[in-house]
Amino acid sequence: MSVQDDLTAVERSLDALVQAVGKLETRIGGGLDVRRVRSDTDHLRESLALLKQGLAGGAPPGRPGRAEDEMVPIPDTPYNAALWTDAEDEGLGAKDRHAP
Repeated sequence: MSVQDDLTAVERSLDALVQAVGKLETRIGGGLDVRRVRSDTDHLRESLALLKQGLAGGAPPGRPGRAEDEMVPIPDTPYNAALWTDAEDEGLGAKDRHAP
């Protein structure tokens, strides 16, 4: 069995699951629990589509023109002090106040 055959089998199973959830929803109503299961099946469908896209060699979603694993250089030069005006250090408090 090829990967494509496996993906097709998963799609069919997922379609059957979506259909079964729809039947369940008509029998017991659209309460919170049923909506969560429906949301989960929708999420599975989206995840399967992403998997298929990745296996087909398609570009994964992300920012265009930049790979997610691309290194971003951070300079060693100090930041402009005006950037921190009126900022408080977490856990230390403001400069003009005293700790209890």
